[in-house]
Amino acid sequence: MNKVHNNKAWWLVLPVFLLVAFSAVVPMMTVVNYSVQDIFDQSSRYFVGADWYRQVLQDPRLHDSLLRQFVYSGCVLLIEIPLGIGIALSMPSKGRWSSLCLIVMAIPLLIPWNVVGTIWQIFGRADIGLLGASLNQLGINYNYAANTMDAWVTVLVMDVWHWTSLVALLCYSGLRAIPDVYYQAARIDRASAWAVFRHIQLPKLKNVLLIAVMLRFMDSFMIYTEPFVLTGGGPGNATTFLSQTLTQMAVGQFDLGPAAAFSLVYFLIILLVSWLFYTAMTHADKQ
Repeated sequence: MNKVHNNKAWWLVLPVFLLVAFSAVVPMMTVVNYSVQDIFDQSSRYFVGADWYRQVLQDPRLHDSLLRQFVYSGCVLLIEIPLGIGIALSMPSKGRWSSLCLIVMAIPLLIPWNVVGTIWQIFGRADIGLLGASLNQLGINYNYAANTMDAWVTVLVMDVWHWTSLVALLCYSGLRAIPDVYYQAARIDRASAWAVFRHIQLPKLKNVLLIAVMLRFMDSFMIYTEPFVLTGGGPGNATTFLSQTLTQMAVGQFDLGPAAAFSLVYFLIILLVSWLFYTAMTHADKQ
C-alpha cells in the first residue's frame, strides 16, 4: 500500500522562508551590489569590479584587526570552554541548589551587551571603580584606558564573565542527558573521577561542545558593543577588532564600497573558520 504524503505543512514554513529572505538575503545582495560599485551619491554610481576587494585585502588595518581578532577569539575559547565544563561538573544535579545555580548562571546572559560594557567601564576605573581602585591600592598600576595589556585583559575578563555561563549551561544539559547506567557501570568497575570524565562524560559532551565552540567563536569574532563601550577601541588601536574597523570605514568615513567588500570578506572568514571547526570536530567524533 502506497503511503500518502501530505505536503501541506510546507505552507506553514513558507512565512519563515519569506522572513529570512527579507531580513537576510535581500540585505546581503545589497551589500554585494555596493561592493562592486563606486558610489558618490544616489544618482552617481560606477561599476569597479573587484577593485574594492583588492584594496581591502591589501589594507594593513584589515591585517592588524584580523590578527587581533584571531588572538582574542582563541583566548576566549581556551578560557571559556574548560571553565564552562568545570563549572558544569561542579553544579549539583538535582534539588533546590540545582535550580538556584541555574538561575545564578543565567543572570549574566540576560544583561544587554551595552550595559555589560558600561558596568565594566565603571568597575574598572582607577579612581572610583571597585576593581581598578582596589588594584591600585594594592600597588598594581592598573589603567585600562592607558595601558594596552590592561585593556586587553579587561575586555577578555569581561567576555569570560558574560559568556562562560552559556558554555556551562550547555555542558550541564549535556551531563544531565547521560544515562545513569554509565555511572553505575563505572562504580562497579571502581573507576576514578578522572576516568569517568575521560571515558564517559567528555565523549558524551562532544556534540554539546561543538555547539558551544561554534557559538562562542562566532560571537567573539563579531564582538563590537562591549569593547566599544569599555575602551572605544583603545588605547590606540589595541582593542579595535574587525567589527569596529568595519564600522569606522562604513559610518565614520562613509566608504560604502570598501566597507561592503570588507563585510563580505569578514563574513567569508567566519563561515570558513566555522566550517573548519565543524569538520574537525565531527571527523574526530566519527573516529
